[in-house]
Amino acid sequence: METLHKMKNQTNYQTLGEMLRQLREENNLMQREVGAVIEVDGALISKVENNEKPINREHLKKLSAFFEIDEDMLQLLWLADKIRNIIKDEPLGLKALNYTHTKLNNEH
Repeated sequence: METLHKMKNQTNYQTLGEMLRQLREENNLMQREVGAVIEVDGALISKVENNEKPINREHLKKLSAFFEIDEDMLQLLWLADKIRNIIKDEPLGLKALNYTHTKLNNEH
């Protein structure tokens, strides 16, 4: 099973969609086959892989079991994508993220 430690050491940061595409291709699966695992159509999987549409958080458990990877890794990428999509077009987005990071560190 993949670990978060291994992911942290990667220099190539992936979105959740990019990781799902990589996993699907490594396993020689079609998008509709992955969609069947979480009961959605292949068109949605295509949009997720192309970072056009987010996947529901509830689907991550099934996907982690199907691909035999750590669910925490998928959760981390899902949340990172969500944060990125919120701040990417904000002029102060990165500053707000850094501020939040500092604040969270001070709280713990």
